Amino acid sequence: MNDTIAAVATAPGRGAVGIVRLSGPQAFAIAAKLAGPAPAPRHAALRTLCDAAGEALDRGLVLLFPGPDSYTGEDVAELQGHGGPVVLDLLVRAACALGARPARPGEFSERAFVNGRLDLAQAEAIADLINAATAQAARAAQRSLSGEFSQRVRALVEELTALRVMVEGALDFSDEDVDWLADDSLRARVDALLAALRALLDAAAQGRRMREGMTVALAGAPNTGKSTLMNRLAGIEAAIVTDIAGTTRDVLRENVSLDGLPLTVVDTAGLRDSDDPVEKIGVERAWAALEHAELVLFLVDDRTGVTPSDQGLLARVPDGAEVVIVRNKCDLSSRPPAREHASGNVVLRLSSKRGDGLDLLQQEIRRVAGIEQGGESLFSARTRHVDAIQRALACTYEAQQRLRERAAPELAAEDLRLAQQALSEITGAFTPDDLLGRIFSQFCIGK
Repeated sequence: MNDTIAAVATAPGRGAVGIVRLSGPQAFAIAAKLAGPAPAPRHAALRTLCDAAGEALDRGLVLLFPGPDSYTGEDVAELQGHGGPVVLDLLVRAACALGARPARPGEFSERAFVNGRLDLAQAEAIADLINAATAQAARAAQRSLSGEFSQRVRALVEELTALRVMVEGALDFSDEDVDWLADDSLRARVDALLAALRALLDAAAQGRRMREGMTVALAGAPNTGKSTLMNRLAGIEAAIVTDIAGTTRDVLRENVSLDGLPLTVVDTAGLRDSDDPVEKIGVERAWAALEHAELVLFLVDDRTGVTPSDQGLLARVPDGAEVVIVRNKCDLSSRPPAREHASGNVVLRLSSKRGDGLDLLQQEIRRVAGIEQGGESLFSARTRHVDAIQRALACTYEAQQRLRERAAPELAAEDLRLAQQALSEITGAFTPDDLLGRIFSQFCIGK
């Protein structure tokens, strides 16, 4: 990273203002050739922006940010002109003609990580903030960007380090009469660490839900009100609703925000055997959609309840999804909305047509997602973070068992080392290079 990179830092298209960003050892020299005398650091100066041959392209502002106190930790220059894509492209071309090169996706943030300006979780939070689909997701990303998530991870890494010192120190002095591994304080600290890891895993899983959302599939026999419930959740007439069985022939998807939780609601064809070739394809697609759902709302008519046919369909629902039975049309059965349990499933009684009991359904969706209403205490997290915490938790549990049994302390020390290594992947203190490449390649160019 000893060269200088350049890229447009504003969104594609036309706008009032467009920014070209340069970072690297030649950033200031190239900016001076494009815009004339350098202004004082962090002071904007109005300049004529030129191409490599000195021909005027635009009139705008120049800002210089000396390293290491810049976003990337290197010298950074910004040329702020009018937001026309042609002008901005010409400025980037001019910068490259003077010695810079086009930046790769995420390369500015990658340099900030390499230069210690951000850890890896904070760098990912930048992309999460840019791509946030809800206000709550944006606030969660900002908390991660400020370091809230990283601080909790680093505190656990420090505790793992301290425990490793105790265990490995005991191994070094194993020939003495004192059994250091039998110390109750050591076991208590491992127990406390496991509890803290479980709490972090719960929080990270919630943060991942807030970022990535959840897929909710509506399933059941024909004419149980799936499309009506779809429209109720979406707030629009997304699906055609009639009294004719088999109206829904294909899988319909709508993106919905539930108190900041992004949902993909999937309406499927009524599950039944059919000789109609079109409906038959729709039913096959419905079963395929259930394979990818994290929550299946299985609708039945409250007037008939769960029939033997419904039981047969429920038995075929994939194991990977949680199932909630929705007894719909309580307005026709004259029974009040309610939440209860039956045969190991949560059962909700509601009316998708009138909206009665919809609050119970929303609460149930939040429960399955593991997110309290509002989710204001969350930080953003990703699947890789959850996976790393799960591995750290599993290794720490193995160490706990070995220490309790006072068997193979060398393996307990190794388990603690692996747990520390897994957690360190989150912040990038220990991260394979190929993982860095995958992470930053998903960023936009210019960031």
